[in-house]
Amino acid sequence: MEIKIAKSAGFCWGVKRAVNMAVEAVEKGRGRALCLGELIHNRREIERLKKLGMSFIDDMESVREGDTVVIRSHGVAPQVVEFLRRKGAGIVDATCPFVKDVQEKALKLQKGGYPVLILGNPKHPEVIGIAGHVRNPMIINTLKELEELPKMAKLGVVCQTTLNLNFFREAIAILSLKVKELKVYNTICSATSIRQKEARELAEKVDVMLVVGGKNSSNTTKLYQIAKSVNAKSFHIESKEEIEREWFEGARTVGITAGASTPQWVIEEIVKEVREISQGGNRSGRGVCETAGREL
Repeated sequence: MEIKIAKSAGFCWGVKRAVNMAVEAVEKGRGRALCLGELIHNRREIERLKKLGMSFIDDMESVREGDTVVIRSHGVAPQVVEFLRRKGAGIVDATCPFVKDVQEKALKLQKGGYPVLILGNPKHPEVIGIAGHVRNPMIINTLKELEELPKMAKLGVVCQTTLNLNFFREAIAILSLKVKELKVYNTICSATSIRQKEARELAEKVDVMLVVGGKNSSNTTKLYQIAKSVNAKSFHIESKEEIEREWFEGARTVGITAGASTPQWVIEEIVKEVREISQGGNRSGRGVCETAGREL
């Protein structure tokens, strides 16, 4: 059974940067090392960071003077940072630079006199953080909501960095018929677009497709939805324990991709498990895996 791995599977640059900053905060910070919310949406990597000494909190009131607080990769509203500074905490801002760019573009639209629309999940921390940078933004996550909007004279649009590219295209097509002066920033992260393209292309070529990453990860979920749309035997898993041997009955090829918040060591565990299944449980066997032209 041949195992093919998407070239860009796993940590993107922004996530890798955030994890490295968090580890450094644990090693060098004064007082407690805290992270406000989950640094990234990957349960297993969060568990690893906890073992290194990082604590994850939701209540900012518990922050004490001298604590080091890491701002998650998804970013936060400016008011959150101001509150932490007043508490006397040291701040390590691990916000992804691509997310910061969305925040700045939303503010630029507002200053230019445009009502701001954010395309994205209103419950996602990235979107909540973006919304905190502007006054009274609209947040829309479905085409139905867009179709129900009234006609407008002006509107500025940004989007969640992990938004599905096809949804973005359809959304702008709808808005272009409703808004006389429409200004749009396509703020989908390039890493997201590349991963989505790779997921579709790989899922079309293999018998079974595995998408690895947190069940609460927006970008991983979208990869799974894309893969599932072209290959019914696509499965979203967080760990090797979720893999079922029955999935591979009669399969000759298996594709593996992973969300931008999935660490390499988790991907390697999945590859090893699938390889052992393909060898009938023989741990000494080797499977052929294609990752940027090298064997795993």
